[in-house]
Amino acid sequence: MSENNAHLLLVDDDKRILSLLSAYLSKKNFLVSSARNSTEARSLLNYFEFDLLIIDIMMPGENGLELLENIRKRTNVPAIFLSAKGESKDKISGLEIGADDYLTKPFEPKELLLRLERLLLRNNRKHSSETNRYTEIGNKVFDLYRMELYHENRLIKLTNLEISLLNFLVLNPEKTISRGMVLKNLSLNQEKKDLNQRNVDVQITRLRKKIEPDPKNPQHLKTVRGRGYRFLP
Repeated sequence: MSENNAHLLLVDDDKRILSLLSAYLSKKNFLVSSARNSTEARSLLNYFEFDLLIIDIMMPGENGLELLENIRKRTNVPAIFLSAKGESKDKISGLEIGADDYLTKPFEPKELLLRLERLLLRNNRKHSSETNRYTEIGNKVFDLYRMELYHENRLIKLTNLEISLLNFLVLNPEKTISRGMVLKNLSLNQEKKDLNQRNVDVQITRLRKKIEPDPKNPQHLKTVRGRGYRFLP
């Protein structure tokens, strides 16, 4: 069962393969764009948003591995590598770069179809839960799955205590949380028995420097006088 209207990008320097796959996948109700090299692919990627990429590795100039490595700096769109090289080390290299699957030439178009449908289905399920995964904190984003904080796609370094604290706050938005509650959470998650309420205040101050535009006038991690703190994404 194909994902109707999904937009695919085929990148291969072999015109015959491009023609055959474009015709086959178009008949399966996919919208298909094709590129004969990395330069053409980059141009298309600048103008269109694709649901899945199918990239040949062995191309003149910038090869498929290099192309996907650069693409991965800005998007996690699903990608399948095509290659005449089927050795384990080649597959591992492709997967390490960020490919989701790897298909060795020659292959049956039906096999490619099944693989891309599986990836599209998986990606759609992932997107359906994205709102539960990511929390926006002003111009920053906290990824609950990876336990990572980003600003404009750049990772902000957090200590283990800061990660535990931010995770706890994100899971309890707009609630007044006492120092005791924060202390208990940090002690359990970090297995630290020497923490005290003074440590909590220190961690709050440090975290504010990571998430607030102006740490001295917090917008997201506010103090509730006499009661504790409140996190406002």
